[in-house]
Amino acid sequence: MVVLGSRPLPLCSSLLLGLLLALGCVVTEAIIATVGTDATLLCNYDAKYYGKLPVCWGRGAIPNSGCANEVIKSDGTSVVQRLTERYLLMGNLGGGDVSLTIRQVEESDSGTYGCRVDIPGWFNDHKHQVTLTVVAARPDPLMVQTREVKERSVTIRWNPVFDGGRPITSYMVDLKNKQTSWDTGVRTEISNPELTQVTLVDLRPAKSYNIRMFVVNLIGMSEASNVLTITTKEAAPEGPPLDMRMEALTPHSIKVMWKPPSADLRNGVLQSYSVSYREYDPAGRQFKKWQHQSVTATRDLETLILSNLKPSTKYGILIQAKTKAGIGPASTAPLCTTLDEVQTTSEVVTVTPTSTDTTTQRQEPSSFTTVESVTDAIDWEESTTSFTSVPPDPPVVELKEVIDTSISLCWTPSFEGDSPITGYYLEYKALNASWDYKKAVVDFSPNETEATIIEINPSTYNIRMFAKNSLGTSKASNILTITTGRTGHQNIDSVTTVSSDPVSSAPVSSDPVSSDPVSPDAAAIVNGSHNGHLAAIVMPVVLVVLIVAIVTTWQIRRVRRKEGSLSLWVSNGPLRFRESESLQEL
Repeated sequence: MVVLGSRPLPLCSSLLLGLLLALGCVVTEAIIATVGTDATLLCNYDAKYYGKLPVCWGRGAIPNSGCANEVIKSDGTSVVQRLTERYLLMGNLGGGDVSLTIRQVEESDSGTYGCRVDIPGWFNDHKHQVTLTVVAARPDPLMVQTREVKERSVTIRWNPVFDGGRPITSYMVDLKNKQTSWDTGVRTEISNPELTQVTLVDLRPAKSYNIRMFVVNLIGMSEASNVLTITTKEAAPEGPPLDMRMEALTPHSIKVMWKPPSADLRNGVLQSYSVSYREYDPAGRQFKKWQHQSVTATRDLETLILSNLKPSTKYGILIQAKTKAGIGPASTAPLCTTLDEVQTTSEVVTVTPTSTDTTTQRQEPSSFTTVESVTDAIDWEESTTSFTSVPPDPPVVELKEVIDTSISLCWTPSFEGDSPITGYYLEYKALNASWDYKKAVVDFSPNETEATIIEINPSTYNIRMFAKNSLGTSKASNILTITTGRTGHQNIDSVTTVSSDPVSSAPVSSDPVSSDPVSPDAAAIVNGSHNGHLAAIVMPVVLVVLIVAIVTTWQIRRVRRKEGSLSLWVSNGPLRFRESESLQEL
């Protein structure tokens, strides 16, 4: 009896063990996905053997029945219930593929997911458990486009991209010459992640550059964007023709030879040269009118013979190089004298011109002759257009921040005049330069009120803006004085100057005195606050002092210019005449 009674015990133990195994038979795996991608959690059963069966997916451990926190459910043929559209059963349901696909996963999707296939019978359900880990990634690369290319600047723009699950913290802009490698390029960081365009300035005219960008978040830096290849527009030459030589051939002709300007100062393809010459009248102590000839630029050494000249007469000759964008500075040259009617020897004048001085060598066989330097430039006629309608007032420009070589500006529109404002443009120049030598002009649409500019060469600059409408252009805005290239400085002192001379307020000024920026010591620092009555008293006094100083300096220079004299040594002794008279024409 004991033996027989003990036989059911192993049978019960076997049943209990089978029950435990059935309840604990769960297949587990782990998957790692990055933010923004689609994650697929695998789950399959033998549909040929069992047929089409109901399936459910839930979040968390698989319970004894059903699915916890159910996210999707199928009757074996189609989906009958789902939590959101992000959860999909994209496999072949009829073939037993009930894998769960989660679209564009987020870090909050991390966790355990359970798949239960409802197989008929006790403890027959197929259970599959997956642990999903979603991690942040680097941002997607940008697609960069060119918005505007000018002589010395380029504006690029881009559309926002997926941030990889972490906020974008900055952008990187790489710039290099087209012919060099990226190792020689300049990298600039843009700390404002909200920007979608930026302007690179201080480029060279008629040069080819490569530009690419990167996006940065806390995880790392994206892959490089597409590479832009841009060629800046041509500008007028910055240098004069070189090695200018003049030789009096006959009593009625002079041979002129010269070389092109330095290659780095041509700013484009040379189209032609303008050769200007005029006769000096010693009796009237003045020059006669200019005569001009144009020579096509074709060789490394150009030659021109000026004919139909008067014998024994001094001529001043100037040469300027031209591109399709404009004309460059004139080469300085000495006066050259045609031969006498009976003179048989020739004289050769060799000139090595630079932008500031002239070295003259003269060789003559038998007698001493003098050479007079001519440094006056061509008198160009200027036309002035007046408007009876009211143009807009200038905008008020403020500095937001300066980080290394990146300058962030904003401006507030003013009165638009008799016509809506159609746009703005920005000018900037080196601190000690005249506005005649501004580095670049950057245009903006009427809806833009802020911009970020990347200055390739760190230095101190003046920046001003103008508003424009269909009736004309405003006066110059306040002037900001900004120093770039100070790593770690996010707020550089900005100086606002008020122009008192109408000429200096125009877009292009011809008076270097009136266009020079006011020194920081005499200017008002832009800090967004006013100190009550003290500021109301001090500011008018400072403005009056500035106005008086500028007008006085201008008048002194005019008086000096009029009273200055120039000595010309001729064979009979020194001849003195006023400098202003040398520019007069008959």
